[in-house]
Amino acid sequence: MTRLGEIAHALRAASLDGWLFYDFRLSDPLAYRILGLASGGIATRRWFCFVPADGRPRAIVSAVEAHRLDALAAEKIVYRSHAEMVAALRNALGGCRKIAMDYSPGCAIPYVSRVDAGTVELIRSMGVEVVSAADLIQRFEATLSDVQMASHHRAAVGLRRVVDETFEELARRLSDRIACDEASIQDFVMERIGAHGLVADEPPIVAINAHSADPHYAVSRASSAALKLGDFVLLDLWAKEPAPESIYADFTWVAFAGDAIPAEHAHVFEIVARARDAAVEAVANRVNAGRTISGREADRAARGVIEAAGYGDNFVHRTGHSIGREVHGTGANLDSLETLDDRALIEHTCFSVEPGIYLPGKFGVRSELDMTIENGRALVSGEPRQREIVALLPRPTSKA
Repeated sequence: MTRLGEIAHALRAASLDGWLFYDFRLSDPLAYRILGLASGGIATRRWFCFVPADGRPRAIVSAVEAHRLDALAAEKIVYRSHAEMVAALRNALGGCRKIAMDYSPGCAIPYVSRVDAGTVELIRSMGVEVVSAADLIQRFEATLSDVQMASHHRAAVGLRRVVDETFEELARRLSDRIACDEASIQDFVMERIGAHGLVADEPPIVAINAHSADPHYAVSRASSAALKLGDFVLLDLWAKEPAPESIYADFTWVAFAGDAIPAEHAHVFEIVARARDAAVEAVANRVNAGRTISGREADRAARGVIEAAGYGDNFVHRTGHSIGREVHGTGANLDSLETLDDRALIEHTCFSVEPGIYLPGKFGVRSELDMTIENGRALVSGEPRQREIVALLPRPTSKA
């Protein structure tokens, strides 16, 4: 079955009359990927592609760029003026009552909110109900092939090795009194990512002490904090294989430069780890029993643990995000805070689980692992997961 045929089949299952794709100046990269279109070349005019649940798809393109959708097996309709474009849309949508577009009501899920409000208003003015294509996007964009899933698992194995190698290197530098700061640690991690045949779109987060209380702390060469005995360090790293369709792995671990973990750090980590495992268990119990669970419900499983411990206000982000060809993918997120993501976590998808507690001016703890759903089973990538703060024990020096 062709991709357009697969879309039509999904539309019938969802009781929708069609899916209207739209782009202006590459405003919707998802449309290109879902339709299997190249996004290169000059793209300065609006185009639409209407895929009906039944019937032949229609491509509405400008006379200036009439070639734009030639790769699709669709009836081509060329417009010159705005009036001709609107007439072509009315004709294509004639008889439709409800269609999907790549938008999200109230921009609740910004990853899929690609169509501007004015274009949605234009379609609604034709008497057509427009609904979000979020679930369809997840099916066609976030669902991974077996080859992609295998690439994720290989990346997870390599990335876990980088975690271990990084902490071993930090212990060595502490022992040998080698100058070490956030920037140099970041450089080491990127070197090891490359050594394992992986790539990353951005360098990792390396955050020492109070910097770890900033969830998306960015290392500055000018103010890179030095690592010394008694310091706490958070390492958040992500990578994938170089092939364009490969899938990321994404982990966060924490460590302490010394052998005696401070009681407050250990206490906060224990809560975060319990929250992480509560979300993992909630997902696994539902999926393994053949039942669905939404990203919103999975988030609540973790958030409830942290709230019960009295740190609810210090958990400032969602529990997890979809993972795909980009580290933040377009599938369901584990989120009941920033958005209310009621999309189900579905078969052959990948997502992170990463609750955190952040104490401004002191430190922050986040523990992140990845999960996949494969053949009706929920699996954790990159085991073993972190069970306690890693103690960066300096090597004992030999006596003369």
